[in-house]
Amino acid sequence: MTTTHAPVTELPLDRAVLPPVIGSAVERIDAVEKVTGKSVYAADTRIPRMLHAAVVRSPHASARVLAVDTSRAERVPGVHAVITGADTAHVKWGAFRPDLYPLAVERVRYVGDEIAAVAAVDLDTARFAAELISVDYEVLPAVLSLDAALADGAPLVHDDAAGNIAHEFAFDRGGAETWFERSDVVVEGVWESTRQWHGSIETIGCTAEWSQDRVTMWVNTQTPFLARQRYATALGLPLRAVRVVQTEVGGGFGGKSGDDNTSVICAILARKTGRAVQLVNTREEEFLASRPRIPMRYHVRLGFTSDGLVTAKDIDLVADNGAYTGKAQAVLGAATVRHDALFNYRAVRARSRLVYTNLVPTGAFRGFGNPSADWAVGQAWDLAAAELGIEIPDLFLLNAVEAGSVSPHNHRISSCELKQCIRRAAKAIGWYDKRAARVPGRGLAMGVSVHVSGRRSFGDYDGSSAIVRLTEDGRAAVIVGEGEIGTGARTTLAQIAAAELGLAVADITVSRPDTDLTTHALGALASRVTYVAGNAVKRAAEQACERLLDAASRQLGRPAAELWVADGVVHAPAGPDDEGPVRLPVGTVVRAELYRPNGEPIVGLGSFDNPSEFPDQLRYGNESGAYNFVAEAAEVEVDPATGAVTVRELAAAVDCGTVLNPPLAQGQVEGAIAQGLGMAITERFDWDAGAPTRPSFTDYKLPTAGIMPELHIEFADSYEPTGPFGAKGVGEIALDPVPSIVASAVADAVGVRVHELPITAEKIFWGIQERAAAAGGEPAGRPGDGPGAESAAGPAGGTDEGSDHR
Repeated sequence: MTTTHAPVTELPLDRAVLPPVIGSAVERIDAVEKVTGKSVYAADTRIPRMLHAAVVRSPHASARVLAVDTSRAERVPGVHAVITGADTAHVKWGAFRPDLYPLAVERVRYVGDEIAAVAAVDLDTARFAAELISVDYEVLPAVLSLDAALADGAPLVHDDAAGNIAHEFAFDRGGAETWFERSDVVVEGVWESTRQWHGSIETIGCTAEWSQDRVTMWVNTQTPFLARQRYATALGLPLRAVRVVQTEVGGGFGGKSGDDNTSVICAILARKTGRAVQLVNTREEEFLASRPRIPMRYHVRLGFTSDGLVTAKDIDLVADNGAYTGKAQAVLGAATVRHDALFNYRAVRARSRLVYTNLVPTGAFRGFGNPSADWAVGQAWDLAAAELGIEIPDLFLLNAVEAGSVSPHNHRISSCELKQCIRRAAKAIGWYDKRAARVPGRGLAMGVSVHVSGRRSFGDYDGSSAIVRLTEDGRAAVIVGEGEIGTGARTTLAQIAAAELGLAVADITVSRPDTDLTTHALGALASRVTYVAGNAVKRAAEQACERLLDAASRQLGRPAAELWVADGVVHAPAGPDDEGPVRLPVGTVVRAELYRPNGEPIVGLGSFDNPSEFPDQLRYGNESGAYNFVAEAAEVEVDPATGAVTVRELAAAVDCGTVLNPPLAQGQVEGAIAQGLGMAITERFDWDAGAPTRPSFTDYKLPTAGIMPELHIEFADSYEPTGPFGAKGVGEIALDPVPSIVASAVADAVGVRVHELPITAEKIFWGIQERAAAAGGEPAGRPGDGPGAESAAGPAGGTDEGSDHR
């Protein structure tokens, strides 16, 4: 490993100049802790005299709380506190629209809304006492669907949200209607997504303890600093009174962004008891207390010229916010505009509404609106390809953005290898060979997506900062507040620091977030850590290396420009007086710099703010400094007798700039594809009276190894000039196109296009029957007399109708 203090971005943009540790399969720095069980997760936190908590939740989707009787629970031996809304600060909180109380005040708005909580000596006692709390309700009319919520005279979920609209906006950029009139082919349709739960291996949890007027919260949050700010608001405290320490996080996927009440309730109980309290959701509670993906209904319309050039896009988007908002407002914005940075649209028009319902509140999920958008818009592109008689990869290539492109929303694309990704995905799946030798019952499809590498959504800042301290034993400590949620982020940050410092990755330690002790950070969201925090760490390491070489220069009497660091040693060439080459261990230089008159530590401070701009109220603005891209292709096989679909192969070609650690990047892509398949074909609940019928993995089927196809994963030859060593984000992008390509491949295989997720065998089966009946043929036998006959069509019909020629 060799490095100098010269910024790498000043060197030629060629992989040959990258340090060896960049692009290497470096072992995760937390691997031993995790495989030996030493990692401390939320439920592993132990504090002397700690109590355990349980929560009472509403059984009604909408009701007025008339009285809460806690007397029986308070008399249970071992119970130390029972709290209700009366024990809170009566302050509403939320990331964008404050609408949530920590515990219900007068009203409950969904099945699962928190009413009361108990802290006791053990979990069994707490749960037993919670069952003894009696609540007197006045049940109110509820709105349990988008249509019901938008109906004239519908009951209001929140009195201050007229028409149950939590947020809305609209725009027309470029004159969409004029371009539609000039189009030769127009396609349209309606597509719906559904709630998807994160299914993390670890549920949300917190341990809270007060010291005088200050609370420390050990939380498995993805965003310690942002969560701290919201927790302080919910608790009615000044920011200085709250400290958040991130525990190990067993998967986040957006679900541990700090928008739920769990940690706030835990802190209130701890204050009332005067002891540490731990509250960890059960798996069943997680389906009610967390914030799943937002269901969205898209009406999409696309226009094209006869030779395949896209002209205009128009969408009418309605999203089911659930009972409380959290980050749904920002998700709605991304779902409306981000996908417009994929193609050279002449005009785009949209109307988007976020609608309150009396259902489980929604929020951030990996992809942050992109998967729902790509599911719907990707279907329309597939329809257009069929109408135009152009293979979908060729249609994409004809219209795809390139480096230097600017979207209608002023997304400015720097590096972009989308076309390379399209070609590589088509080749990996064997697109043209399979087209030339079609197999009955098998279908092909392709989809593309764009994602950010961080974004400005929480004020006009999307930056990070880091401190790198060289130690007298020759190591380096990286102090950064971004955190680790299972992706390997601490390892890639260690690689970046090692590359700049000339140290081994094994000699780098990376801090865990602590709002008292680490630098400020926004956390693990928006695929930002590698790009934003990586740049901050790189700059801090550059400064530390510069100061190291300055110190070595004084100690050796040699110009700093002649020195370099490699393998933990400062090197100097042979001197002018026949002096041989000099090798001085880094630790020796650091110690000598400390142990001298007026000695100083060798420390570097670095910061980086995403070179982007805060979008306006209509989502106009370059929301990220770097955009990552993907093209994915799938081959599916459909059994026409049952509608059962098997995804045989899936190829993903990803443009994430320089791949810092190939196994980690590949793992992110594989995991994202698996979650995309869950969204596409397995994950759903039956609902009754506004609640999942059985909120557990018994009914909610996560994808398993058994449904995973043969994967072909490739990374584009790409370099992002503003990224650390040319890198940009990778964590979310591969999920985005999966539902769309599965649906389009099914349509290619049997002519049935499912319009409402998930894509089940029943929907496909009944779509096949409808096609056969429409063609005058004999439909296949019915596999059973259960419900679902109408499911194949979804909201816009089950076959590839919905286009018109001009």
